[in-house]
Amino acid sequence: MAQKVIIIGASGHGKVIADIVLESGDDLLGFLDDGKEPGDTVLGFPVLGRVADYARYPEAAFVIAIGSAAVRERIAKTLDGVRWYTAIHPRAQISRLNVEIGAGTVVMANAVVNPGARIGKHCILNTASVVEHDNRLDDYVHVSVGAKLAGTVSVGARTWIGIGAVVSNNVTVCADCMIGAGAVVVRAVKEPGTYVGVPVKKIK
Repeated sequence: MAQKVIIIGASGHGKVIADIVLESGDDLLGFLDDGKEPGDTVLGFPVLGRVADYARYPEAAFVIAIGSAAVRERIAKTLDGVRWYTAIHPRAQISRLNVEIGAGTVVMANAVVNPGARIGKHCILNTASVVEHDNRLDDYVHVSVGAKLAGTVSVGARTWIGIGAVVSNNVTVCADCMIGAGAVVVRAVKEPGTYVGVPVKKIK
């Protein structure tokens, strides 16, 4: 049975998730967004109100379409008790072998999740990203477009892996990090911060 879905956030990320909802055969009721006016439309779908209006739609499942991990976490905890929609594009390649994907996570087109991977809640696996076998991604992790995590990688909560970045096998990246676009991580990242370069170095 098709689910009725409301997307929180009507920006570009929200548009991509709208496509996933429709491609999955579910019903998109519209958007909630504090930065837009009720009655506005996005891709022909209505802005239904602000985030605080979620309680008006008890029949809906919700998904957060906001890139910032801190904002996703705040909204997820504020709306505790709602039914979360896990958005997986039909053209994503998800192994059937011992994969776990948490509630509210988004997996975009051409992303790959291989056997034994564990993905937390409200994560983003962006277009054509690769999460290899036996990875562990904590809640609110964002793996950007084309980023690749080799086998047995662990990524801490709220960490963002930038566009085209690579994390080598058996490497741990701690929570609250930003790994820059095109960066290469070959050793454990143990302190929160921003890391760039090949191999990565922490910057202030």
